[in-house]
Amino acid sequence: ALALPPSLLAACGGSSQIRTAQAVGVQLYTVRDLMAEDVAGTLAAVAGIGYREVEFAGYFNQDPHAIRSWLDAEGLTAPSAHFHVEDWEPAFEVATILGHRYLVDPWIAPDKRETLDDYRRVAETFNEIGLQAQAAGFQFAYHNHDFEFQPMDGQIPFDVLLAETDPDLVQIQLDLFWTTHGGGDPLEYFAAYPGRYPSVHVKDRSPDGTMVDVGRGAIDFPAIFADAEAAGVEHYFVEHDSPDDSLESIRRSYAHLVEVLAE
Repeated sequence: ALALPPSLLAACGGSSQIRTAQAVGVQLYTVRDLMAEDVAGTLAAVAGIGYREVEFAGYFNQDPHAIRSWLDAEGLTAPSAHFHVEDWEPAFEVATILGHRYLVDPWIAPDKRETLDDYRRVAETFNEIGLQAQAAGFQFAYHNHDFEFQPMDGQIPFDVLLAETDPDLVQIQLDLFWTTHGGGDPLEYFAAYPGRYPSVHVKDRSPDGTMVDVGRGAIDFPAIFADAEAAGVEHYFVEHDSPDDSLESIRRSYAHLVEVLAE
C-alpha cells in the first residue's frame, strides 16, 4: 500500500480516492498533438479524465497568463515543467506565472555525454543551475532516459551524475520506463538516494521493451510505489512517448494508476 506524503494528505483530505487522484498527473508531451491544435481544449479534456496535475513540455506559443487562466478554470495545477538548459533564464518568469515549483531538464545532448568527464561537467552545470533556480524560489531536477545507464569505463554515468550533484540543488525525476529499459532498478536508486525523487514518470514496458500504457506492461508498480514515500515522491506523472490515441492512452493509464495507488 502506498503511504502518501503528509503534504499531499493535508492538501487533499477526504477519501483515499480523492487523495490518490490528487497525486496523479500527466506529462503533456503525451498529448502534444492535441496541445498543438488547442491548448485550452486539451487541458479541459485532461481534467475531464480526472487528472489534477499536469507537467508542461512547451507552451505552444500561448501567453502564460492565458494558460494560467485555463488551468485555474479546470481546477488544474502545474507543479512541474520541462525546460532545456539553453532556455533557463526566461523559464523563471513563466514558471512564476504558471505556479511551477520544479524546473526539470529532460535531456543531455549526445555531444555533451561522450565520456565520464563530460558527465562530470554536466553535473557541475546542473549544480550551477540548481543554485540559480533555488535563489529564484524553484527546485531544479533532471529527468533521465536510458543512455545514462550504459556503462562507461566500468561506471554507470547515472551514478556519476547522482554522486557529483548536490542533492539540495539537483533532484531527480526518475523515469520508470527508461530506468528499467536501461537496466537500472528504481528500488535500488530509491534506497541509495532517499528523498531525492520529488516526482516520477509513470509509463509501462512490455517484456520485449515496447513502451505501453500503464498497466499493460511488466513493470511492478506496486513494489516500486511501496518505497515512494522514503524516496520523496509526491508527484506521479503518466506519460507515453508515442501512443496511438493519446487521450485514450492517458485515460487508461490514469484508471490503472489510481487503482494501484489506492490499494
